[in-house]
Amino acid sequence: MAEDTIQKFIDHIVSSPAPYTELDRQYVTNRIFALIGDGEAKAATADTPIDLVNALIETAIDHGKIEDSPSPREILESQLMDLMTPLPSAINRGFWDRYQESPSKATDWFYQLSQANNYIKTRNIAKNVVFPAKTAAGELEITINLSKPEKDPKAIAAAQTQKQTSYPLDQLCMTNEGYLGRLGYPARSNHRIIRMMLGGETWGFQYSPYAYFSEHAIFLAKEHRPMVINQHTFTNLLEIVRTLPTYFVGSNADLPIVGGSMLTHDHYQGGKHSFPMMKASIDRPIDLGVAGVTAGVVDWPMTDIRLTGSQPEALINAATKVLDSWIDYSDESVDVRAYTDNVRHHTITPIAYRDGADYVLDLVLRDNQTSAQYPDGIFHPHQDVQHIKKENIGLIEVMGRAILPARLKTEMAEVTKYLLDQPNQMADMHKAWADSIKQNHALTAENVTPVLHQAIGDVFARVLADAGVFKRDAKGQAALDKFIAQI
Repeated sequence: MAEDTIQKFIDHIVSSPAPYTELDRQYVTNRIFALIGDGEAKAATADTPIDLVNALIETAIDHGKIEDSPSPREILESQLMDLMTPLPSAINRGFWDRYQESPSKATDWFYQLSQANNYIKTRNIAKNVVFPAKTAAGELEITINLSKPEKDPKAIAAAQTQKQTSYPLDQLCMTNEGYLGRLGYPARSNHRIIRMMLGGETWGFQYSPYAYFSEHAIFLAKEHRPMVINQHTFTNLLEIVRTLPTYFVGSNADLPIVGGSMLTHDHYQGGKHSFPMMKASIDRPIDLGVAGVTAGVVDWPMTDIRLTGSQPEALINAATKVLDSWIDYSDESVDVRAYTDNVRHHTITPIAYRDGADYVLDLVLRDNQTSAQYPDGIFHPHQDVQHIKKENIGLIEVMGRAILPARLKTEMAEVTKYLLDQPNQMADMHKAWADSIKQNHALTAENVTPVLHQAIGDVFARVLADAGVFKRDAKGQAALDKFIAQI
């Protein structure tokens, strides 16, 4: 019944932190009718907000209010969920009021609210394939990302003809807060951003709709400007973990190939997760000549220099010293070149977190050179592992959590059939790898999945080794010691 579905959804709205109360029930009813059309609503499969909203979306399609395609569905869902979402001013007030009790109370509240209004797509995220893999690099985390929806075919077609707009400038701008959305651009009616001050500037804190780990957060500059790694970056990262001590925060590198997917807007990522790299031990201590800072080379496939200390200022000085040295450092014996044709190749992927009273900064050295042998990147997944992973190795993967493409779910199902000598349509690019798995294991229906998972984990360990600037062999580590000595 229309009344049942709508009134059950309004029950959620008036009991949520949104500004509506029982006195607003008739008003909210009419707001919903304006979105879905008058008349009887479809029955929901369950009484959760998202199930009720799904029924209302189907009703809107039946009433001719929207087309049955992904973009209009997403826009209407966001509009309906906006009814149970407080205004940005109320969200910010609620966050910082709870922060006075504890940072965790504030983040817990904001995180739960962002899930309740389906800004964080929990059902989509649950589709992701996630498993651990014990490798020579330690226990790595493997994920096959299935949460992001397929691109809307109508949006792809419309992109050829629709008028280009520069509003919002990109998906990380604060102008996305409350934005309706359009064909090919996400709906953000129910999107909210916490404002915070970093280094005398306004920044935003929000959650990722398609989280890659627990409480996956994004910190974004209010000013639209390109990514940059400098002393100010280290200051900001340490200020964030001072403000939110249960979270880590890191920045993608600021160069192509070794950077993230969005270099046009200065931003960081963080959350409540302990990554494999953070658990890795110190291979050997080093002295950077900065009082109050303990430093060491981390036992990790990528080149990670870890700084620890109780005073952020000392860590900032040490990190800046490492960055300044690395930007101009070359060692042809290990293919490390700071510049070619006056183009800079060196930067750092920095990660900050707390260890009790101490602050920790992991500084992962990056080099984005290409060559005739490695046209995709000398320190990038090499061609023989690109059947599993050929995309950039960004912040999250640097720390040991693989974000593998959705194609692998169906491709690995065919590889499994091949390994069990069943009829299959395995892609040719997987054949050499699958044959090596066959040669090294006696495969059965019972063990094929764990064996395949282990093999994927081993490939990811190799991917990290490929991306490591100073290799973990004697030659590479001697070259690293030479770099450290000149800092």
